[in-house]
This record gives sequence, structure tokens and C-alpha cells, in this order.
Amino acid sequence: MSVGTRTTEMMDVIGAVDPARLGARVPSGNPVHFELLDFLIDEGRLLDHNRIDEWFALIAPDVVYRMPVRQTRNRLQGPGFDTTMAHFDEDYATLKIRVRRLSGDSAWAEDPPSRVRRFVSNVVVHETDVAEEYLVSSYLLALRSRWDATEFDQIPMQRDDLIRRTPDGWRIARRIMYIDQSVLGTPNLAIFL
Repeated sequence: MSVGTRTTEMMDVIGAVDPARLGARVPSGNPVHFELLDFLIDEGRLLDHNRIDEWFALIAPDVVYRMPVRQTRNRLQGPGFDTTMAHFDEDYATLKIRVRRLSGDSAWAEDPPSRVRRFVSNVVVHETDVAEEYLVSSYLLALRSRWDATEFDQIPMQRDDLIRRTPDGWRIARRIMYIDQSVLGTPNLAIFL
């Protein structure tokens, strides 16, 4: 299944959604909102517990997984993200390679693995013109500990996801991550967010 035409048009080069073109907001008491909130919480727990093969099963084959580089700009200069550079700019095939590396013994940047807690909040759901596809915006705070360090790396961001209901459950078809930092406060970014 491909991303709907209108949904694709709502996403610009860095993936930002034009608020004027969103569908109706799904209220927080709606069962769909609860399902998507639970999905994001469960997804975070899979990653927190290093169950990345199970996490990868939640990814749609047409996925876009992108984290544009933040730039510090004045208000009149634009949204503050580079349109050509990204920390992540991946599709299904490249995510699959990363999952294999992290599941094997060749991912030295994550051996021993980071200890990460992902806190998901501020979940806002909007309908799209495609049945069973929703634009889901959330805040994520990832706290990461490596080795025997006494301090945590903090990775705060907003995520804009396109999440699709399939016969096998919810799948992430697009994830654009807007990190709050222009300079990463972590030595490497080999984890999934």
C-alpha cells in the first residue's frame, strides 16, 4: 500500500506537515487515539528492551525514516532544518541492514548496548484522506546511558509519523524526527528513535 496522494503532498522536503492541510483532529478520548498512543508506548518499550527485530516488524515496506539536521536560524529565515542533510535518511532496506548489524556482532558502537528509556508524550492524531492512515505527532525524550557513565545523554525531539492500520496491526510508514539540538549531545546516534 502506498502513501496517499494528499498525505504525500502535505510533507515537504524535510517532512514537515503543513498545519493548514491536516485532516480532522482525532480527539484524545477516541478509541483510535488510544490505540495509537498504546502503539507508540509499546514501540518504545520494544526499543528500550533491545527487541529490535520485533520493532522492525512494525515498519511498513514503503517507510521513510528521517531526522533532518537542525540549524540555528532567525525567525524570518525559515523552519530551522536543513533540507539536504540528515542524521538519518533511511528506507526499509537501509533500516533492515541497521537492524541486522545491531542484532549481530558487528555493531561496535552499540556493544555493549546503550541503556535507553524513551518517554512518549503530547500525542496528537489527525486523519488523512486515506482510510486507516493517520498523521501522529508526538514528543519523545530519550535518556541514554553508556558504559559506566554517571550522566545520561538527553535526546529530545518531536516526531511526525504516518501510521497505517494493516491486517497485521499498525505499521509506521513515515517517521520524521525533529531533534531539538543543533549539536548532538550524544557521541553517536546508532540507536533507533
